[in-house]
Amino acid sequence: MSDTDPLPSVTPYLVVRHAAEAIAFYKQAFDAKELFVMTLPGTEAILHAQLAIGNSQIMLAEEMPDMNPMSRSPKSLGGSPVTIHLYCDNVDKTFEQAVAAGATVTMELMDAFWGDRYGRLEDPFGHHWSLAQPIEDVAHEEMAKRALELFGGEGS
Repeated sequence: MSDTDPLPSVTPYLVVRHAAEAIAFYKQAFDAKELFVMTLPGTEAILHAQLAIGNSQIMLAEEMPDMNPMSRSPKSLGGSPVTIHLYCDNVDKTFEQAVAAGATVTMELMDAFWGDRYGRLEDPFGHHWSLAQPIEDVAHEEMAKRALELFGGEGS
């Protein structure tokens, strides 16, 4: 993937405190490749950056609430309701790599009923990530049966 490749239809845009540190974290945790970084003229504040992670991209910018009241990071807002889902070729390796880089485990890796090896992390900047690797192709009917067994209750 190069910086001239067309972007996917949906691309997460993250607002972070300490954007340069976030870029370094994403490189270390998820093998992100830096495609483009633009700073506020005369400063080191990152106005816009694009990173490639696998076959996708994320964009990010420095939190600047004085310039744009909508530009607040999860750290300023007290959390984020959004989770970024990352499919991995080797989820165990990527999960361990992200934890070693500073991510906090919020759900240990497990073999999930829907057929993925799956776990969740929070990065040091307040963004939530779910990491997964397909390990089994589960038909919808079987998935519903497994969910019912796991969570109980009546089937639909």
